[in-house]
Order: sequence, then structure tokens, then C-alpha cells
Amino acid sequence: MERISWNQYFMAQSHLLALRSTCTRLMVGATIVREKRIIAGGYNGSISGGSHCSEDGCYIVDNHCVRTIHAEINAIIQCAKFGVASEGAEIYVTHFPCLNCCKAIIQAGIKKMYYAADYKNHPFAENLFEEAGVEVAQVELEEMILDTKNKEKLAFTAELLGKLEEKGLSDAELQDMRNKANSLFTQPM
Repeated sequence: MERISWNQYFMAQSHLLALRSTCTRLMVGATIVREKRIIAGGYNGSISGGSHCSEDGCYIVDNHCVRTIHAEINAIIQCAKFGVASEGAEIYVTHFPCLNCCKAIIQAGIKKMYYAADYKNHPFAENLFEEAGVEVAQVELEEMILDTKNKEKLAFTAELLGKLEEKGLSDAELQDMRNKANSLFTQPM
């Protein structure tokens, strides 16, 4: 079995962190890494002990939820809280950071920012990253590589579809089943 790449590994960690999010609008996770070691992680949610959007709804001001602390900020704060230097680190985020998170990433001394999905990418954030010398790259999470039985599942599905075709299932029904199988195996996270 081929080993997962470092970028995929850390992006998977960020997606796992996002599952802890209490935001009902968008679940985001962030992982800060230095020298191939995770030094902090965060997800978007309310302050510790505070009301959560998932329980009490979002508190929207100017089309933004002010109840939520973004994943990137939570990860950076975790570094500060526990005295872990973020200078020269890398951050892996499930979605392109907002403008405020972009500025926090730069101020924290993080030198590489990887993100999985575009999300309202602000041109000024992109400019700030470039001016600050922060390397930015998109690293989409390839969920299929996380499934150790992926090849067997694909082969089994292909075999089933082949047998249905041999049994005379109509072309339209076969195509519908192929489309459903394809969407299951390529569904974004």
C-alpha cells in the first residue's frame, strides 16, 4: 500500500477537526505544522463555554456570524496559549481563509498556507499573502486515498454493473446506476 503524502495527511487532519465545528453555515478546520509535526489545530465555533450556533443559532451582524471564532484563529490562539512558536510554520485549512484570518496567519509568522477548497477568496487576501512572502497552494483532500478498501470497492462495483449489463438491464438504467456509483466514489467532502 502506498503511503499518504504529507499534504494529504495534514489536510485530512484539518477535515477531521472541522467535524468538531459548531457552525451551522460552514464547518472549517485548520492544522498548524512545523517540521512535519502538528503543533496546533482549530475549528470554527464559539468561545469555550459559550453558546453555540448549532444550539442557539447564528448571531449575524453585517452578514457575518459574530458568535464564531474562525478555525485559523483558534489554531493560532492555541499556539499562543501553550507557548508554541508559530514562526516559520505551515497551516492547512479546509477553506481559503477570510481576510482577517489571512492577516492573522501573516502576523503569526506562518510561511506556507495550504487550503482544500476555494471559499470567497478575497483578492486583497491573496495580495497580502504574496506581499508577505507566504506560499499559498491548493491541496484538495483526495478522500479516496483515505479509504484502504477503495480499489476493492471500485472493482466490486464494476463487476456488479457488468453482471447487470449481461442480464439485460436497459442502457438507461445502467447509465443511471453508473452515474450514482460515480457520484458516491467522487463525492467531495
